[in-house]
Amino acid sequence: MSHRNARLNVRGRKLLVERVCDQGWKVAHAAKAQGVSRQCASRWVGRYRAEGEAGLEDRSSRPHHCPNRTPVAVENKIIELRRSQRRGQDWIGPELGVPARTVCRVLRRRQIPYLADCDPLTGEVIRASKTTTTRYERDRPGDLVHMDVKKIGKIPDGGGWKAHGRQMGSTAAAKKARIGYDYVHSLVDDHSRLAYSEILDDEKGPTCASFLARAAQYFADHGIDRIERVITDNHWSYRRSADLAAVITTIGAKHKFIKPHCPWQNGKVERFNRTLAIEWAYHQVFTSNAERAAALAPWLNLYNTRRRHTALGGLPPISRL
Repeated sequence: MSHRNARLNVRGRKLLVERVCDQGWKVAHAAKAQGVSRQCASRWVGRYRAEGEAGLEDRSSRPHHCPNRTPVAVENKIIELRRSQRRGQDWIGPELGVPARTVCRVLRRRQIPYLADCDPLTGEVIRASKTTTTRYERDRPGDLVHMDVKKIGKIPDGGGWKAHGRQMGSTAAAKKARIGYDYVHSLVDDHSRLAYSEILDDEKGPTCASFLARAAQYFADHGIDRIERVITDNHWSYRRSADLAAVITTIGAKHKFIKPHCPWQNGKVERFNRTLAIEWAYHQVFTSNAERAAALAPWLNLYNTRRRHTALGGLPPISRL
């Protein structure tokens, strides 16, 4: 196809073939007059003689045959996995046995939006959230751990709207029903991404303190003998709790707080909360709250021991311990 600096546009090609075919110029002379090679001029003259003026129009430079292109069946599997699992090329590629770069090219060719531009639960395109350009990672396990709470609505017995549709909450009785929330407390190691989570009844100071003590024991059982720093947001249960401060002192750590209104500074556990929601809480339809709670421990074991982590080069967190 022609571009703004091309020697021959459609008009120039018509002039070229007019000189050769109608005025009897030699191909070499006509090519020199218009500043192109003899081979180029011969090609356009040949197209004109074979196809007429239609042969002088711009056409795609795409090859007629591409033997190394990814089969359509594989491309369809890539798209299906992307829409059902909402994962990136680093996960889809090993699942299907194709290079991650191939998956990326297929997604771009099919005009599939980036994960960062999509809602993590529905997959619909939304406005991208704010991110930080500074990425950091501690050099050793236990140097810094991230702590946070994810609040999710409980599931009524028999299933909620995801099982029965939005019409389930349309009645007055359903609207007045208050089933409450589950508070998922999580602790994530900055270096290894080892994670520990529990579903608790609230996010008060004593609850957070007891959770941190159990999480520290879980980390010790997996080789992280000492936690040096604990970073949290500025919620009152973290900043003003004497119980939490006592536990942090007991394990020999320092308490760090993020800058107000900058949740990305606690980004590793915030990103873990998103993964928790996508792959555990809303990944499948649960018919009761107990059923979903029972699925947390198996998923957490999968996350720590087998799930591939992009930041770890496709290895699970346990590989760094």
